Amino acid sequence: MSELVRKALAIGAGADASDSLRSLLGGAGVALVGALDASAGLKAFYAERPDVVVLDLDLPDLDGFKVLGALRDLSDVPVLALTSGAHGADRIRALRAGADDCLTRPASEEEMLARIEALLRRVRLHDVAPVLEDEYVHIDHPRHRVAVLGIEVELTPIEFRMLATFAGHPGRVLSHGQLLDLVWGDRIRERDEVKLYVSYLRRKLAEAAAVDPVETVRGVGYRYRPRRI
Repeated sequence: MSELVRKALAIGAGADASDSLRSLLGGAGVALVGALDASAGLKAFYAERPDVVVLDLDLPDLDGFKVLGALRDLSDVPVLALTSGAHGADRIRALRAGADDCLTRPASEEEMLARIEALLRRVRLHDVAPVLEDEYVHIDHPRHRVAVLGIEVELTPIEFRMLATFAGHPGRVLSHGQLLDLVWGDRIRERDEVKLYVSYLRRKLAEAAAVDPVETVRGVGYRYRPRRI
């Protein structure tokens, strides 16, 4: 068995690990900590400092979206949200609120393991310079802060990683598949999700500083041009 060097926190009854899932994660080098409600989950988050969080949005003591918001305020740790099949709109709401990935309950243990591994792999892909700067942006990774033409912009973790990915590859055309690899760490999602987050990022940059350095390369992907023309 691999040495347990990474840690996953599961919050909520639906996310609380079964013995078989715990064993699967252990075999992948991930220790699992379970918390049945929001209160216990947030305490465990402070105490355990997990590398990834599995959050069931249907919690007995607090609105799961409020817990998601609290996690996003505290950290950019990857979050896999679990929603019920009865409310498909919850998936979009969770992604917009900062979840890195979303699964509908009940989900197979194998798929949950694959999603968790993908989120952990994405973290390793972003072992980048602490500060990245060009003519448009100043990106401070340790502080999770972005300034565009000197104006600070609030970005979700996915938007932050997307901008950092673009700024780290100036002038290069990045396909939808490459963005899935570099931003999410997997190719499980549809290309429409890439388009959705590119549109979110563009809108925030335009609203904050009236700039749009991300170009659409029709039929291929996107190109980031840092120079002001």
